[in-house]
Amino acid sequence: MNVNTQLSDISIVVNGECKNATISHRDLLIDVLRNEFGLTGTKRSCDAEVCGACTVLVDGKPVSSCSTLAMECEGASVQTIESAKNDEVMSAIQTAFVKHGALQCGFCTPGMIVAIRALLTRHSAPTVEQIKHYLHGNICRCTGYQKIIEAVQDTARTLNENS
Repeated sequence: MNVNTQLSDISIVVNGECKNATISHRDLLIDVLRNEFGLTGTKRSCDAEVCGACTVLVDGKPVSSCSTLAMECEGASVQTIESAKNDEVMSAIQTAFVKHGALQCGFCTPGMIVAIRALLTRHSAPTVEQIKHYLHGNICRCTGYQKIIEAVQDTARTLNENS
C-alpha cells in the first residue's frame, strides 16, 4: 500500500532559537523535538497525555508534546527542559529538586520542571493546592510528591527573596 505523506516546512522558536524542519502533517511535537532538533530531554512515556514526562511549554502554557501535532506549533515559541541552562527559574527548580531529594530515577523530572516553570510564572508564591493542580498530569513513581512540593515551595521562596 502506497500512502502519500504530505510534507510541510515549519518554523518554530525552540528555546529562543528559530528552528526549521520539513515534517509530515502527522508528526508529533515530541518526535520533531527529539528527532529533528536533537532535544532529547523531553521524554516519551505514555503517548496518551497521562504521565507528563513529555511536558513542554508552548507559548508559555504546559502541553503534552506526545499528543500535540508539530504543525500546531508553527510560529509558536516552545520551551523544553534544555532551556534550563539559560533560564534562571528552571535552574532554581533543578537546584531545589537536588537539595530536597525530589528526584530518584529522574525520568519524570524534565516534565515536572517544565510544568513548575509554568506554575511559577503565574504564581510567585503558590499554595500547596496550586502546586498539586499544576502537577496533576505529572506522574512520579519513585519519590512520592512531598519532596517535590517542598522543592517548589523552596524555589518560590528563593526566587522571591532574590527579586
